[in-house]
Amino acid sequence: MVLMTMIARVTDGLPLSASVQDDQQQHGVGYTEYQNQAKMLFKKLNNQSFSRSTIETGPYNFHYMIENGVCYLVLTEKSFSKRLAFSFLEDLQNEFNSRHGSKVNSVNRPYSFIEFDTYIQKAKKSYMDSRARRNLSSLNSELQDVQRIMVQNIDDVLPFSSPKTALNVKASRSEKQDD
Repeated sequence: MVLMTMIARVTDGLPLSASVQDDQQQHGVGYTEYQNQAKMLFKKLNNQSFSRSTIETGPYNFHYMIENGVCYLVLTEKSFSKRLAFSFLEDLQNEFNSRHGSKVNSVNRPYSFIEFDTYIQKAKKSYMDSRARRNLSSLNSELQDVQRIMVQNIDDVLPFSSPKTALNVKASRSEKQDD
């Protein structure tokens, strides 16, 4: 699950936009600690930093990508797919760059593009919904596999019972003939 998303300028670490998971906002579950870690990370990044990276932090992972002097960062549970996290970041990068790319270097105030949170929330919901659909599809596939296994097991059992039945019939006939 995507817990927090932040976007910052690489040259000075200035936060440009952010979004937090709704239940974290309500409960304040460690949000400040991870937000502070993200801000410190932004301060350490520069143009020579890896363009994509994953950083472990307690039970979570930070995934980030740097494009055109902007760092896109997401905090996820460790079980969340890295591929999906970077796909999410690429989506944000494309949209943010098309909306605000030309203005990034001219802003001086933190969170100048906070209205981008609306898009982040929509993208997050879309990625969570598609993940849920994939999970449901995977579950259905597993169920079908289990059903096929059960049918195969029955098919495996039936041929063995048929010869036994035939043997029983032959045995019955021989008993009757002996009588």
